[in-house]
Amino acid sequence: MLPPLLKLAADLDAGRLRARRLIEECLARIADTAGQGRAAFLKVYEARARLEADAVDALRASGAHLPPCAGIPISIKDLFDVCGDVTTAGTQVLAARPPAVRDALSVQRLRAAGFILIGRTNMTEFAYSGLGMNPHYGTPLNPFDRATGRIPGGSSSGAAVSVTDGMAAAGIGTDTGGSCRVPAALTGIVGFKPTQHRVPREGVLPLSPTLDSVGPLARSVACCAVVDAVLSGAQELREAVPEAFPLRGLRLLAPQSFVLEDLDASVAGALERALALLAQRGVIVVPAPLAELKRLPEINAKGGFSAAESYAEYAELLGRDPPVLDPRVAVRIAKGGEQSAVDYIRLGQERRALRARVARVTAEFDAVVMPTTPIIAPVVTDLAGDAAYFRANGLVLRNPAIANFLDRCSISVPIERLGEPPVGLMLMGEHGEDCKLLAIARAIEAALETQRGLS
Repeated sequence: MLPPLLKLAADLDAGRLRARRLIEECLARIADTAGQGRAAFLKVYEARARLEADAVDALRASGAHLPPCAGIPISIKDLFDVCGDVTTAGTQVLAARPPAVRDALSVQRLRAAGFILIGRTNMTEFAYSGLGMNPHYGTPLNPFDRATGRIPGGSSSGAAVSVTDGMAAAGIGTDTGGSCRVPAALTGIVGFKPTQHRVPREGVLPLSPTLDSVGPLARSVACCAVVDAVLSGAQELREAVPEAFPLRGLRLLAPQSFVLEDLDASVAGALERALALLAQRGVIVVPAPLAELKRLPEINAKGGFSAAESYAEYAELLGRDPPVLDPRVAVRIAKGGEQSAVDYIRLGQERRALRARVARVTAEFDAVVMPTTPIIAPVVTDLAGDAAYFRANGLVLRNPAIANFLDRCSISVPIERLGEPPVGLMLMGEHGEDCKLLAIARAIEAALETQRGLS
């Protein structure tokens, strides 16, 4: 991985590092035939990135005032409009669409902050899976146990691998049911899903407008906080990283039903160690059933918002001969056709009611804590059969999707020890309390560093 964003910014500003050198290092890793660049990226902005890096270096040498992230490479998921590019959403069927005539608002804000777009990253087709597999463009392999070949998690698969493999300082993804947090958890980095309204989705191809959020994947909570500040339109980035929340007296609700089902040994062990350490540091971890969450499978039995809204967007692509979509994505989109108008209206009513019931339970806590996924990253070849694929997909999305349904902010931080399979600890804050959640995550991340063997 590259150094943290704030260190890169400081080194660039002080002249200890040149933007062109940084960009060349990233481009070399992407181009390395022994690496994952070809699978992680669908398009690389080589020429433009070099020109922008040279311009940054020249302006900095002249003493010009530059934006805070000037010269830092960042990747963008293949859902975001970039002027002159066709936004293909990880599919081949959209390749004939007209190119975008303007950058997505998120891309505009990244450029204004000085970030250099290094390329467009691979993803699950239409962002409709938590595993990160793509039959059209290949699947970037997880950095853990790469020789075996494990999934990276998705749908923001290329975004995660672009960070873990030092091809970008951060990646921009989307999160409809965990698509930033799942790949972060399974690859050992941090992924943040903001409260939905925090980051505008103008110029982002939708999967489910009700649930879609735009968020960063990066090596640390502080890195995610910086990128989130840019994406949310903050004017002053010097205060983008919140002070760590005091651990002593921090109240965390730890649900004991639903979210702890089917935990494998690696996840269970890492979770137990992390919560025990936090309790030693004065965190009040309160086990509680939070049985309200057990209604989610019933509420979403017909596919939920994602099925209904993706069907409205992409139904015309179904049933073509020969098929043009990943069959495993097509079947999930097709499920939306089973919903009636009454089903969809009731789904909204159920959502509002569940949000209110859960809010009454969590109001006295600072955050809710649970494993991001109950399993570690499966091996790609073990998911060849549909039954194994859909079981794994349901498991990795189960916990993260809670925050999307409740429209809350949520973050995944790594808790595994060095050499162990990546495991994520997921924190969920209240609606709109994104800055508080980032402050809590910073404190927990720092507290766990020694246990993880990082300091």
